[in-house]
Amino acid sequence: MTIENQSDLDGILRAGRIVAKVRDAMLAAVEPGMTTVELDEIGGKLLEHFGARSAPRIAYGFPGHTCISVNEEAAHGVPGARVIEAGDIVNVDVSAEFAGYFADTGGTVVVPPAAKSNSLLCHATKLALDAALADARAGAAINQLGRVIERVARSHGFKVLRNLAGHGIGRKLHEEPEGIVSYCNHSDRRRLRLGQVIAVEPFLSTHCTQVNEAADGWTLIGHPHNRTAQFEHTVIITHGEPIIATRSEAVG
Repeated sequence: MTIENQSDLDGILRAGRIVAKVRDAMLAAVEPGMTTVELDEIGGKLLEHFGARSAPRIAYGFPGHTCISVNEEAAHGVPGARVIEAGDIVNVDVSAEFAGYFADTGGTVVVPPAAKSNSLLCHATKLALDAALADARAGAAINQLGRVIERVARSHGFKVLRNLAGHGIGRKLHEEPEGIVSYCNHSDRRRLRLGQVIAVEPFLSTHCTQVNEAADGWTLIGHPHNRTAQFEHTVIITHGEPIIATRSEAVG
């Protein structure tokens, strides 16, 4: 969507504050011995507390409040009986609807003791998101975001997942522009517009450039030894720095 008035701006910011709060609480709660469904229940209770609705659940019938992906799972992991163990890399992706507006965010943590490669992977993915957002302004080429994400990934010895992407958001979970990929798609001539609301989410990985759907019909998995990190913000495009709706410090 494109922000058209103060109500739109306030709506996106309110939804963004909620998913940021839930994301941060879930990431802080990750510990060895808990199951992914127990972690998801934390997110579900918080969404209910804030009066928000799980976006993947209402949009697609997803069997969880949030997506939780562990180790070889890159994205869209279904919460269940899987036990989180020491050394695991855990991604939490939270999206929700509140008062007619949607926001989407995500983050990745490593359960101590952290392998150096996993810690570096998370660090590099955060840097890639920051670099992409630095170029996310009105008039900028959408493929420039992918160009800088891939540059950061390569400089740290990682790959990018080419079949996962960011997207427009606002009145629905997924809107135009779809396909904000983590590499430079030279055929993509689109440019960002003033007031546009987008979710930017780089996926950096250790081995794979593609992921495939698991037997559950939801979870996306790469090579068994592949590890992936994802960080995501919902932002509003301006002529300068974007307004980040899902910043941690924006949560009251």
